[in-house]
Amino acid sequence: MAASGIAPRILCIGIPVRDLTFRVEAVPERGSKANATHLAEICGGNALNAAIAIARLGGRVAFAGPMGDANETASGFILGRMAAERIETTHIVRMPGVVTPVSAIMIEPSGERTLAIYRDPALWTVKLPEADDLLADCRAVLVESRCASFCTDLCTEARRRGIAVVGGVDRAMALTDALLTVASHLLFASEQIQKTAGIADDGEALKRLARATPAFLAATRGPRGTIWLNESGGLEETTAFPVQAVDTLGAGDVFHGAFTLRLAEGGDLREALRFAAAAAALKCIRHGGGLGAPQRAEVEEFLPNQVEPARGRAPGI
Repeated sequence: MAASGIAPRILCIGIPVRDLTFRVEAVPERGSKANATHLAEICGGNALNAAIAIARLGGRVAFAGPMGDANETASGFILGRMAAERIETTHIVRMPGVVTPVSAIMIEPSGERTLAIYRDPALWTVKLPEADDLLADCRAVLVESRCASFCTDLCTEARRRGIAVVGGVDRAMALTDALLTVASHLLFASEQIQKTAGIADDGEALKRLARATPAFLAATRGPRGTIWLNESGGLEETTAFPVQAVDTLGAGDVFHGAFTLRLAEGGDLREALRFAAAAAALKCIRHGGGLGAPQRAEVEEFLPNQVEPARGRAPGI
């Protein structure tokens, strides 16, 4: 399935997070407490989860973005995990006196997750390295939509060079957001596309946004699969694969990473979306957030047995 030759190099731009995950029978009510059955300390963040997926699926990954002070422990932990996944960290910018983001995540038996996260506002003042360094030998850029304030110029330069820019959107965007027109591909979650367009219907929201951006548009909807606009402006769906989800944390990020890699390898949109759906489904059957992303061999073994994708049980993508 992979394209022949050297694996494509993909630049991921985002803000890494140190995640503390707790497995609970149910999220406790306000003012109460509950015992967790399991605790895991992992690394996360939208772009980092996607980067892990890309590396495991056979891509070469470089990461750029801000991280906290060199002396704090959270950043050291994350960098260690990135090295283990063979993610290039040369372009990460350490910010003196700043705290690397930390999140607390509760995961229920269904796989659904509830989280709280702290991000130091100073992280958004980062200045990334020069474009020539970041985009050298780059086939695609994958960016967290929240990072547009410090990477829009870089994304604009990437598009000028003919490099695909994929925006992973997990929060509502303003219709004036520069990334809306700079990106070549925008992958929303259902709730976020409805909030961005101001329309409580995924398909109609996609059509409205298509009038504001030339980018490819798609909305992921967990077990209901992905809805997207084809080249003619018509609505199509890529259905989800049926799995018994145990942990949906990071599933959407894995989807974004797998989609970007397959696109960079030369796959068409339908192929990239189906590949991404398979990778995200396999992630949902194991714990570990983005660290539950599958290897390439797992996806290639899984896909031939899914002749016609069905609606599955992997909420949260």
